[in-house]
Amino acid sequence: MSEKLIDIQGIIFDYGGTIDTNGRHWAEVLWEKYKTFDVPVSKPEFREAYVYGERTLAHKQLIKPEYGFHEVLSVKTRIQVDYLIDKGVLSRTKADKYDYATRIADSCYRYVWDVLQRTRPVLQTLSKRYKLVLVSNFYGNIQAVLKDFGLSESFSAIIESSVVGVRKPDPAIYQLGIDAMGFPADKVLAVGDSYPKDVVPAKHIGCRVAWLKGESWDEDANESLPDLIITDLPELLTYLL
Repeated sequence: MSEKLIDIQGIIFDYGGTIDTNGRHWAEVLWEKYKTFDVPVSKPEFREAYVYGERTLAHKQLIKPEYGFHEVLSVKTRIQVDYLIDKGVLSRTKADKYDYATRIADSCYRYVWDVLQRTRPVLQTLSKRYKLVLVSNFYGNIQAVLKDFGLSESFSAIIESSVVGVRKPDPAIYQLGIDAMGFPADKVLAVGDSYPKDVVPAKHIGCRVAWLKGESWDEDANESLPDLIITDLPELLTYLL
């Protein structure tokens, strides 16, 4: 029998890598699709393109507030493929012929829908008993994404980095989540997949933390820091209900 988490009044959820992929780092999801569609690049080359794409999206307003997640994926994969072409890793002729960016984006979008069949019910169940707040590094369109995926009604408040002007791993963004929650930090459980961006800052402000530990790029993690380690989001229910 799992040891229950007691005295929890509210739950802060991360979004990307937690709800949409159930613990898989998005880079690993995308790399899997690169291999599926036989994109002729190495993993280090892909990783370089992925990091470039994330930095580009963090500093340029390429995502419009009304974009759903398919549009986000389309922009993201096009930036990656264009980067690989510019670096001479991919030929433009081959990239255009096989339409890698579109095929990868379409496949990733279907992947998220499949994952949500497992993770959405967790949110729906917990929202009946606990106050839920979302705290996410995102592009200014998280409301549209949540609506697209049927997740909006589970959350009483949304704290999005592009809107509030602070990003994880800054603990201040988690403090905004606590403020929106209205409960003491030690009565709040934070749930996220990233050790440095979720576990560390949430613990810093006094939350209890459930680390959704999956396929990740995180390194040098102290597994004694989180209060709970799970590998599948539905496991959370056994500790809270």
